[in-house]
Amino acid sequence: MVFGDIGTSPLYALKECFSPDLGIPMTPAAVYGIISMLFWAMIIVVSLKYMLFVMRADNNGEGGVLVLMALSLRTAPSGSRRALTLMMLGVFGACMFYGDAVITPAISVLSAVEGLEIASPGLSNSVIPISLVVLVLLFLIQRSGSGAVGKLFGPIMLVWFVALGLFNILKSPEMLAAVNPLYGIAFLHEHALQAFIVLGSVFLVLTGAEALYADMGHFGMRPIRRALFYIVMPCLMLNYFGQDALLLAEPGAAQNPFFLMAPAWSRLPLVLLATVATVIASQAAISGAFSLTSQAILLGFVPCMRIRYTSDAEIFQIYIPFVNWLLLVLVVLVVLAFKRSDNLAAAYGISVTTTMVITTLLAGMVMRSVWHWNPVAVSLVAICFLIVDLAFFSANLLKVDEGGWFPLLLGELAFMLLMTWYSGRMLLRRRSQKDGIPLEPFVQDLLTHPPHRVGGTAVFLTGNIDYVPVAMLHNLKHNHVLHERVVFLKFSIWDIPFVEDAKRITWKDLGGNIFLLCAAFGFKETPDVNRVLQQAEEQYGAKFDLMDTRFFLARDTVVPRKLPCMSLWCEGLFAWMHQNAAKPSDFFKIAANRVVELGTKIEI
Repeated sequence: MVFGDIGTSPLYALKECFSPDLGIPMTPAAVYGIISMLFWAMIIVVSLKYMLFVMRADNNGEGGVLVLMALSLRTAPSGSRRALTLMMLGVFGACMFYGDAVITPAISVLSAVEGLEIASPGLSNSVIPISLVVLVLLFLIQRSGSGAVGKLFGPIMLVWFVALGLFNILKSPEMLAAVNPLYGIAFLHEHALQAFIVLGSVFLVLTGAEALYADMGHFGMRPIRRALFYIVMPCLMLNYFGQDALLLAEPGAAQNPFFLMAPAWSRLPLVLLATVATVIASQAAISGAFSLTSQAILLGFVPCMRIRYTSDAEIFQIYIPFVNWLLLVLVVLVVLAFKRSDNLAAAYGISVTTTMVITTLLAGMVMRSVWHWNPVAVSLVAICFLIVDLAFFSANLLKVDEGGWFPLLLGELAFMLLMTWYSGRMLLRRRSQKDGIPLEPFVQDLLTHPPHRVGGTAVFLTGNIDYVPVAMLHNLKHNHVLHERVVFLKFSIWDIPFVEDAKRITWKDLGGNIFLLCAAFGFKETPDVNRVLQQAEEQYGAKFDLMDTRFFLARDTVVPRKLPCMSLWCEGLFAWMHQNAAKPSDFFKIAANRVVELGTKIEI
C-alpha cells in the first residue's frame, strides 16, 4: 500500500531516461552519469527530505499535504493574507494528487502489460484492451472494499521486491561505482541541456515518495522507515543498477530494459507479477483519492458525498461512488488518448513535482512557525530541498505540450471547484450571521412566551451555536409548536485527525428543557449522529428514544444574484454544487424516516 507506487517505477523510469527522443548517447560516461543522478535523487528526496524532515511534521501521527496545511495554519491569523496563501497552497497540492490518482493506474498497468511485447510479441496488439479490462475490473471491485485485497498486499509486494533484486548486477558489479556523485556531476557538466531534460525522466523514480508521508497515519513512521531502508530501497537500487548494466552491455535493450533484463523463460510470469504489483499501486492511489476526498469534505472544501464504509473494523476502508466512477472514466480516457506508458510519463512527473514543491514550502513554514527552529537553519534546509524540487519541476515543465498539460488542467479544475465551494460556504455563513437571530435571548423569549409544546424530542442541526437554526424558525412559523425537549446539535471539525471521546462532546442546559449539544470530530473521522447521542446518554444521562426523536434540517436553495461578493458564474457553479450535494441526513447517518426538512431560499 505504501510502496506500490515507488516500487513499480522500475517498469518505466530508466526506459524513459534512455528514450530515443532524448538523444542520450549510450556511452559508459552517460550510463554511469544517469544512474548516479538516479541514486542521489533517491537519497536526497526520499531518504533525507521525506524520511528525515517531512515525516516529522505529523498531526497526531497523520501525514499528507492537508495535514501540513492544517499545521501551518495554526499560527497564521484567521482571515489574513498569509492564512489564505497557505490554505490555497495546501488545497492546490491536494488537487494535484487527483491528477496522480488518474495517471498512476494508467501508466502502471500499461507499463506492466507492455511487457507482453517482449515476452510474447504476438500479443502486442492486445496491450490496450488487456490494460482496459484490468483497470475496469479494478474499479468495479472497489465497492467490495480493499480489506480482502489488503491482506495480500504485503506478501505480493515482498515477492515483487525480491524479484526486483534477483535480476541484479552480479554480472556487472563494477556498476556500483556509480554511487560516486562525481559521475552525475560530470554528466550534468558535459551534457548540460540534455541532462536538464533527462531530469524529468530521472524524477520518475521518485513517484510515490509523497505516499510515504501521506500513509504515515496508517502504519507509523518507524515501520515505513525500516521497510524502506531494509527492503525497498536496496531492492530498487539493485534493479536500477542491473538495468543500467544491461544497457551498457546491450544498448538495444533500451526499448524495455526491465523485462529484457530477466531470462526469457521468466518474462511471461514477470509480466503477470508486474500486473498484480501495478494493480496494488493503483489500489493505493484510488484509496488515497477516497481518503483525501473524505478529509476535504470535513474541512469544508468539497460538498457532502455519499460515503460507504466497507469494513466494520477499519475506519480507513471507505468507498465514494462518485469519485470511483469519475476516476474510472478519466483513466479510460487517458489510456485511449495516450496509448503507451512512454507518452504518459510526460504527464506523470508534473503532478507529483508540483505537490513536492508545495510540501517543501509548507514544511518550511511548519519548521519555522510551529517548531520554532532557527530561521537560518530552516532557510538553508528549505532552500536546498527547493533547489532540487524546482530543478525536477522545471525539467517536467518542458513536457507540458507532450502531456504535462493534462494533470495541470485537472488540478486547476479541481482547485476551482474546491475554492468555489469553500468561498460559497463562507459567503452563506456570513449571510446567516448577518440575518440570524441570537440564540440565547431567543430561548429566553420562548420561555417567557412559550408556544404550545408537544411530546417527543426535536434535534435541530445548526452550523452556528450563537444563532437560531433556520429550521427551528420555520417550524415555529408554520407549525406553531415546540417539542417537549429541544436539542441544538452542532458538529465541529478540528484540525487534528482524531478527537478523543473524552473531549468529543459538550452539553449545555439553556433552560426549559432546551439544550445545546456540541460534537467535535477530526478531519479523518466521519460525524455520526447515533454515536454522538449515545455518548451524550453515557456522559450526561440524556436518554434519546430514536422512535420519539425528530431531526430538523434546513434545506437551502441557493439563488445567484449580481452581488459584489462573487462573480455570477462562480455563484452559479456554487448553486449547482449545493443543489447536487448529498443530503446532510445521509452524511451524518440519520435515518431517513426520522428527518424533517424545511426549505429556504438564499440569495448570494
